[in-house]
Amino acid sequence: MTKILVADDEAALRGALDIILRKAGYDTCMATEGAQAIEVFMQQRPDLVILDVMMPRLSGIEVCEALRAISPEVPLLMLSAKGAVSDKTCGLRAGADDYVVKPFDDEELLLRVEALLRRRGMVADGPKKLTEPVTIGDLTIDPLRCEVTLGGNVVSLTPKEFQILTLMADNIGRVFTRDDLIEAIWGEEYEDSNISIPVYIRRIRMKIEPDPSNPAHLKTVWRFGYRLE
Repeated sequence: MTKILVADDEAALRGALDIILRKAGYDTCMATEGAQAIEVFMQQRPDLVILDVMMPRLSGIEVCEALRAISPEVPLLMLSAKGAVSDKTCGLRAGADDYVVKPFDDEELLLRVEALLRRRGMVADGPKKLTEPVTIGDLTIDPLRCEVTLGGNVVSLTPKEFQILTLMADNIGRVFTRDDLIEAIWGEEYEDSNISIPVYIRRIRMKIEPDPSNPAHLKTVWRFGYRLE
């Protein structure tokens, strides 16, 4: 079972996170302050860490830097009541993979946790490659023929549009963040100034959705990413 370390000095929040994470199928371990968070991490070796920024003895920023030195690959998510750009920048520069402002939505937090864990798997093993045709309603994605058909008619997609669609077809129902798609499809080739993921998603919808403004298959998960249903 995937284990998540929660480090926060507020007992109520620790309890709430414990309930949220366990209901979602995760195991948890807890720390009430910064120094203890490092000790628990060394003992338990969790798969992901959720850190409060403001903690006694050592702050979340200091813990983040320490854990990054110990385990460069472990996903780190920071929680903070401070939502200013400068605060987020400080956390991300310390090594955090994501930054969530309190109060947070339970579903959004779980989606962010899932994305961080999935991204860790993608970095280690690479995204899975679709090898068999996938049919969703009247939409068929055939990776061997590099062909997509809608109601029996071939859909003309660019190579990148096809790669995005096949990646998502091999992970039906999974939410892909912008960074997930960039990492899997472009890697080091990606240039933020020249490529827009929302533009690619809109173009794909124009080609595969009967009503692109109300998509039936390629859905937007608000404030998070996209998934194929």
